[in-house]
Formats: sequence, structure tokens, C-alpha cells
Amino acid sequence: LQQHGSNNDKESPNIVDDDASSYDEDESESEGQNENKLPMVIVKAPKTGEITDDATVTTESTSSVAVQKSGNNSNQQVAVSKRKRRDAIPERPNYSINLWSIIKNCVGKDLSKIPIPVNFSEPISMLQRMTEELEYSSVLDTAAKINNNWEQLAYVAAFTISSYSTTTTRVNKPFNPLLGETYECDRTDDLGWKSIAEQVSHHPPALSTHVEGQGWTLYQEFTMTSKFRGQYLSITPLGYSHLIFKNTGNHFTWRKVTTLVNNIIVGKLWIDNVGEMDIINHTTNDVCKLKYFPYSYFSKDVPRKVTGVVTDASGQARWVLTGTWTDKIEGGPVESAPGRNPHPHHMETRNMKLLWQRKMPPPHLESMYNFTQLAIELNEDEPGVAPTDSRRRPDQRLMEEARWDEANQEKLRVEEKQRQVRRTRESSEHHNYESKWFKRQHDLLTDSEMHIYTNEYWECKQKQDWSRCDDIF
Repeated sequence: LQQHGSNNDKESPNIVDDDASSYDEDESESEGQNENKLPMVIVKAPKTGEITDDATVTTESTSSVAVQKSGNNSNQQVAVSKRKRRDAIPERPNYSINLWSIIKNCVGKDLSKIPIPVNFSEPISMLQRMTEELEYSSVLDTAAKINNNWEQLAYVAAFTISSYSTTTTRVNKPFNPLLGETYECDRTDDLGWKSIAEQVSHHPPALSTHVEGQGWTLYQEFTMTSKFRGQYLSITPLGYSHLIFKNTGNHFTWRKVTTLVNNIIVGKLWIDNVGEMDIINHTTNDVCKLKYFPYSYFSKDVPRKVTGVVTDASGQARWVLTGTWTDKIEGGPVESAPGRNPHPHHMETRNMKLLWQRKMPPPHLESMYNFTQLAIELNEDEPGVAPTDSRRRPDQRLMEEARWDEANQEKLRVEEKQRQVRRTRESSEHHNYESKWFKRQHDLLTDSEMHIYTNEYWECKQKQDWSRCDDIF
């Protein structure tokens, strides 16, 4: 049986959240047969004197930001200092861990109900992991300034792909949040957004998030099922993501693709993301259909490939995207396409431009759970947050400090406390749990139930009124 050692190997991949299409073992074997059916994209060189519209999206962090003040007589640049954030956490201890010994009796079962020691975790919660998807929020900032609906949809698609980029290097699972656990992240001073997340259900585990950005609002409910299939672990997300832009009023929804954790028993753990994702613009009925190709040893194509086609309400192809979820995504408008097939065999485009490119983390973070710089900052202690915030969770904090034995003891304590609270609640007259900052509603666009933000958290934080929060830690 394999002994999975420390997570410091450069090539070791990683566990993440992903969603809604099932995995067929025959899919990878038939990949070569389907290659001829994929759209062929021809990129025309620009004509003489023509300027291509290439844009590189970056999220560089600086120590200050210039804010323009408009006056009657002149424009002034006012420097606003930003908080200096940490760039390191204690290195991951070199513990030998045997994942097979934990899950060998769980074939076909939902692993969300299986207690797992911190040895298999990373020191952030799932609430923080979902917040980390905003690492490339600058892609949404760019999209918010675009008036062309098809191009805006292409940027939205690139943003959804960017959320999988860290799964290549992190195989450890985040902490399962306790019921009522929250996580706030206010980065308006440097990144231009603030978010609030809450664990709104325990069985099944579900969390809701709400993010306010520069010209956009993103909210989602994330729940999943995870099944151990013998050689791999399948993680299937079930919730919907919503994105609204202020300038166009466009309202998008999508569901995540399936994540597979391979080599559970023998070999090095590695991650694959597979399936199809439909990003729907409910305002215009435009659709972007993305396909995540399963990794295959026998394919001559680039690994971890993603392709996409943006179609209008009539089904006519308008934009195409191509790239990988590990590196970058490019896209461009379609000049010609036969018929209205959303997957035409032949398309021509010019001026393909960069929509998103991964920013590699500094090398010194490899020994720190292969975190990105944003992930390093997520669990940094902050004053004034709610008493239910993930930063205040004791077992997670002890793990970050490399005190794993104490962390495992605390994990048992807080989980038993949660079970006792649940037993008490179930024996009372009001046994249904109600979330503190989100309210369950019926979503007409997706015809599903989801928790919607009540717009009360930041006001309560300003007053430091946490009277509604339970004692969960």
C-alpha cells in the first residue's frame, strides 16, 4: 500500500471542488476517436496596419493604490496605503500518511460523512477555498467594462476556468466547515471586492457565498457528493453560481464540472477535471459551452485541454475559446462558421487574445501546502471578524502552526460539540436550523432552492453586533 508523504513534491497535484457531469471510464479511451469532431480554429494573421487587441490580465499586489479624485479644476492622485499581508506560514511537517487506511472500507460511500484527521488536510476551510476562486477577479473586472455580450461571456468563461488552476498542485482537502461557520474577506483596498460565506447546511454539506466586486456581483451555493470508486475519488458539485454585471445587466449561471482524484491506492495522487459546463446568459439567451477533456496517456493532444464556443440565441457561433485549465485561455470572435451548430467543424477567427493566464506562486510556497499567495493570506488573523469566522477555528489554527497532534484532538472536540448541539436541536420543538446571513429561497432562473444573502453581515460587523452568532468553536 502506498504511503503518501509530505506535499512538497513539485509535481504532486491537488484536491478541489468541481462539479456537475458524471465521469465515464470509457471517455478517456474514446478521446482519440472524438478528436476529429472537435472544432478546428483557424487564426488569421492581421492585415497590414491592423492592430490586434491582446490584453494580459494580471493581479499584481502593490503597497499602495492611486485613487483619482475628480474636482472642478483638476484631477488629483491620492495614495491610499494598503495593509501589508503575510507571505508565509509554517512549513508542512513531513508526516507519513496512508489515505488508503482511512477510506479502504468506504468504496461507493459518500466521503463527506467520514471523519478524516488533519494529516490529509490543508489549513484552510472550504469557505476559504471557495473564496480563493477569486484569485483572478481581475478577469471579471475586465469583463465588467465590456459592452459586447459575446465577448463578456467569453471572459466569464475564462474566469470559471481559472478557478481550477490550483488543483494541479494541491492534493490535500480543506477543512469541512462546521454548521454556522462563516468566512469574510474584505479586499476592497487592493483587489476591489469583499465576500461573505457561510456553511448553511451540514448533511448534506452546503455553503453559500456572496461577493461584491467592481461592477459585478457573484453569488453561489456549493454542495457536492464525493464517492470512492476504488482507483479514484469522484467529486461532483451540485449547486449553481450566479454572476451579474451592472453595466449590461447580464445575468449568468453555471455549474461546476467533476473533479477526479486519481491513484488513491497506488502511485502519486493527481487531479483531473472533466465534463461539460454550460454558462448561460439569461438576459440574452447566449450560451458558452465549455468542454474539459479527460487526461489520457494515449492522446497526442495537449493535456488538461479546455475548448469553448459562445453561441447567440439562435445558435450561431460567435466566439471561440481554447487553452488549458492549468495555464491560460485565449479567445476570439468567429468570422465564419457553417450553419448554426454550436460545435462547427471549421471556424475562422482573427485577433485571438489572452483572456486569462495563470500566475505561478513563488517557489518558497511549495513547502507550504503549495498555497498561492492569496491562499497564504486567507487565514491571516484579523480583528473584528465574527466569532464564527474560520480564522478563529482552533483545530485549523493549530494545524497551520504545525501542531498536528493538538489539532487532531481539537478537531475531535469541536466535531463532538457540533454533534451534541445537533442532538439538542433535533429534540427541541424548533429543530430546523436557520442560517444567520443567508435565507433559503426558490431561484426561478435555475428552478432550484438556494440560500441568498440577506445584506446584513457588513452592517452588523460595523456595529460589532454578533448576537445572532452561535458558539460553535
